[in-house]
Amino acid sequence: MAIVQISQITQRQGLNENLPQLAGGEFGWSNDTLQLYIGNGTLEQGAPFIGNTEILTEFSDILNIPTSYTYKGEAAGYTVQTGPNANTPVKLSLQSWFDQFASVLDFGAVGDGVTDDTAAINRALYQLYCREVNPQIRRSLFFPAGVYKITSPLLIPPFAMLYGEGVDSSIIQLANGTGSAYVAQTADSNQQSGVNIGNNSATPPQYVTIANMGFASLDPLASIFLIQDAVNFSFTNVSFTGPLTQSQLATLPATTYGVTFASAGSYTCNQITLEGCYFSGTVYGVSTSQTAQSVTVSNSKFSTLYRGVVLTSGATGFRIVSNSFNLIYAEGIIFGSSISLNASGHNIFYDVGDHFGGVGTPYTACIDIQGNNNVSISDLFQRSDAQAVTASPGTAYPRITLNNTQSIATTNGAQLALGTLTVKSGAVSTLNDNTVSPTSTGCQVNTTVAKSFKVNYSLTRNTSYRTGTILVSSGVGTLTWTDDYTENTATGVNLTVVQVGSNAIVEYTTTSTTYAGTFEYSVNYLN
Repeated sequence: MAIVQISQITQRQGLNENLPQLAGGEFGWSNDTLQLYIGNGTLEQGAPFIGNTEILTEFSDILNIPTSYTYKGEAAGYTVQTGPNANTPVKLSLQSWFDQFASVLDFGAVGDGVTDDTAAINRALYQLYCREVNPQIRRSLFFPAGVYKITSPLLIPPFAMLYGEGVDSSIIQLANGTGSAYVAQTADSNQQSGVNIGNNSATPPQYVTIANMGFASLDPLASIFLIQDAVNFSFTNVSFTGPLTQSQLATLPATTYGVTFASAGSYTCNQITLEGCYFSGTVYGVSTSQTAQSVTVSNSKFSTLYRGVVLTSGATGFRIVSNSFNLIYAEGIIFGSSISLNASGHNIFYDVGDHFGGVGTPYTACIDIQGNNNVSISDLFQRSDAQAVTASPGTAYPRITLNNTQSIATTNGAQLALGTLTVKSGAVSTLNDNTVSPTSTGCQVNTTVAKSFKVNYSLTRNTSYRTGTILVSSGVGTLTWTDDYTENTATGVNLTVVQVGSNAIVEYTTTSTTYAGTFEYSVNYLN
């Protein structure tokens, strides 16, 4: 509508609480709140209602203005029905809509790698998860990409849900020289940690989820994450990294951990999962000497560590599955002598137990199982049979050591270890016709590893069949053997065992029958 009349502009000013009903078009300025209003005018003048309307300025609190939000979902080509019918949509104030989410920046964190964000982050954790028991106050806490410098441990309370924009993007980083033992540790609902967890009727650590973040330390004396007295924790795509290099790890510096566990009093760590995580730059990746149960570490990477996973007293129900181990100075996994019911499976071990010298110079086993009732199933190793038994230091270092325990292990699909019994996978070779000079059947055993062994075999040559057992005993400069067999008709095959270097080799000669023979065999021995 065209302006047909311009009246004299009038205005009033004073305290906001004294704001009167303004005349139509009249301005009112609140000196104390810095808010500007204009009168609506009368109904006769065409105003929809009598009152004052605020004019937005930089001092207006737009989230408290009675403006509502309704989800529409118009990308689907229609307006979503949010209420019981199309005429009564659900409406949220802008403030309540924005309060569905929380960012650590809302609490004063900066994430520039320089500002100390410790107080701001712990304040956010307290306000969102500890201040009240009402679940409605809990919000997922978002860490936008940045490096969040801290100078003392973060205290992770019950029911926390923390997430970032990636392990290399949203990073909690402990500064060097702070004297802190950890980058982060679990706490109760009063943010009490350590031996004080659960005091004053506080809720112990439980139901925590952390995803897509990195926890790092610049301090070579600090560990990364302490899980204490905690139940039902989930870590997904989280990195735990320290500053230690290969040269530092080779000298076995002060013990630090990527993740470690502690249980005190009636509390026991239980139902902990670490999925798709990364461990590097600490002495141990995952380790505990205290009670912890039902812990799963899967699809994760262990690299640049002194040892990968070390479990001693108190650990039970650990499952270390489908992980990658590389550049581990000593053992990739150790199950200690006093623990049981732990499993390693489907892991891949590259440069492990080689003192960072490559797979050709092993110094330790890749997996060391010291207690009964633990298993290693379907683990795979870059270390070959030859490298396992002809280590350059002059001692054999098998890929898996069972230490005479009642445990089970498989090695690259080539053998099954049952306590002290090792059964190698079956193999087959062809015995050529009319072979006069003794020739290897392909069956050979390193007598450094097995000084006595048994070869079970089956031999087929046309319609002649033989089944038998070769028993071998090897001492210093002495090898004795027997071949006990039965056959339906003479096969014309003669088997012998000879010592060549450190190997006992089964050889054969054959008569001339125009038929080659098939030799199927399996080796087993007791350690």
